[in-house]
Amino acid sequence: MLDTQIKFINVPGLFNSDDWHWQTLWEEQKPTSFVRVKQEDWENPEREKWVNELKQTIDSIKDPIVLIAHSLGCLTVAHYAQKFPNESKILGALLVAPPDVEVLTDNKITSFSPLPKTKLSFKSLVVGSTNDHYCPIEKAEKMADYWGSKFINIGKKGHINSDSDVGAWTQGKGLLRNLIFSKD
Repeated sequence: MLDTQIKFINVPGLFNSDDWHWQTLWEEQKPTSFVRVKQEDWENPEREKWVNELKQTIDSIKDPIVLIAHSLGCLTVAHYAQKFPNESKILGALLVAPPDVEVLTDNKITSFSPLPKTKLSFKSLVVGSTNDHYCPIEKAEKMADYWGSKFINIGKKGHINSDSDVGAWTQGKGLLRNLIFSKD
C-alpha cells in the first residue's frame, strides 16, 4: 500500500467487516499502518456512540490520519465531521458504499438519519456502485455533493463488500492513493 507516516483508520459499517472484506485484508497486509475503530455493539449501532468511538480512535493517534469507511461507517464519518468540524489531523476520507439511511427501513440504523449535509473539512472521495441494494447510485452521488466529495461510480459491484468478491480490492487501493496524493 503506502509506506508513509500516515495512519489509516478503518471505519466499518453494520456488523463490522468480516475476514474476507477488503478493509480486513488491507489491515492484514499493512498491520502497523491500520487501526480499526472498535464499536461496543456492531449489531445495534447508535450514532452518538459510534461517532464518539471514532473520536476516541482519532484522539489516540498522533500521526496524520486518513479515514477509510464502508457503508454505515461513511455516515459515522459524516456525522463526526459535522460534530467536530475543526479536526486538523484528518488528511482525507475514502467513503465506500454509503447507505441511504433516509429510506432504508431497518430500525437498527434510524439514529443515523437524517443524512448530514455539511461539507467535510477534509478532502474526500465517495465510491458507489450501480447495483448497491442499500443505496441507488444517484443518492450516493448526491451524498458526495453534500459532503463536497469527489464521486466515483465503479459499476456493478453490489455493496462493495465481501459478497462483491473484490478480494483485497486493488482498485480501491488506487483510489486511496489518488485521494492522498491529489492536489485538490
